[in-house]
Amino acid sequence: MDKDYLLLKRAALSRPSGEWSDDDYDVLAAGVVVGRIFKVNAAPVGQPWIWALAFGHQTREAAMAAFAKSWRRE
Repeated sequence: MDKDYLLLKRAALSRPSGEWSDDDYDVLAAGVVVGRIFKVNAAPVGQPWIWALAFGHQTREAAMAAFAKSWRRE
């Protein structure tokens, strides 16, 4: 898989312990967790999802570019 593509993996399948909701995902790039996307109750109207980057893996701009490339792939 191209290193520029991002993959979402359910937290319940990705993390070895704990109980995770169905709305909690790890974001992987080249098999490495680089962030997390999860739904929160206390969020602005119409924006219930939070995207958090794992510290030290990539910049916000690089993550956004990888996401855009993954979204548009055919």
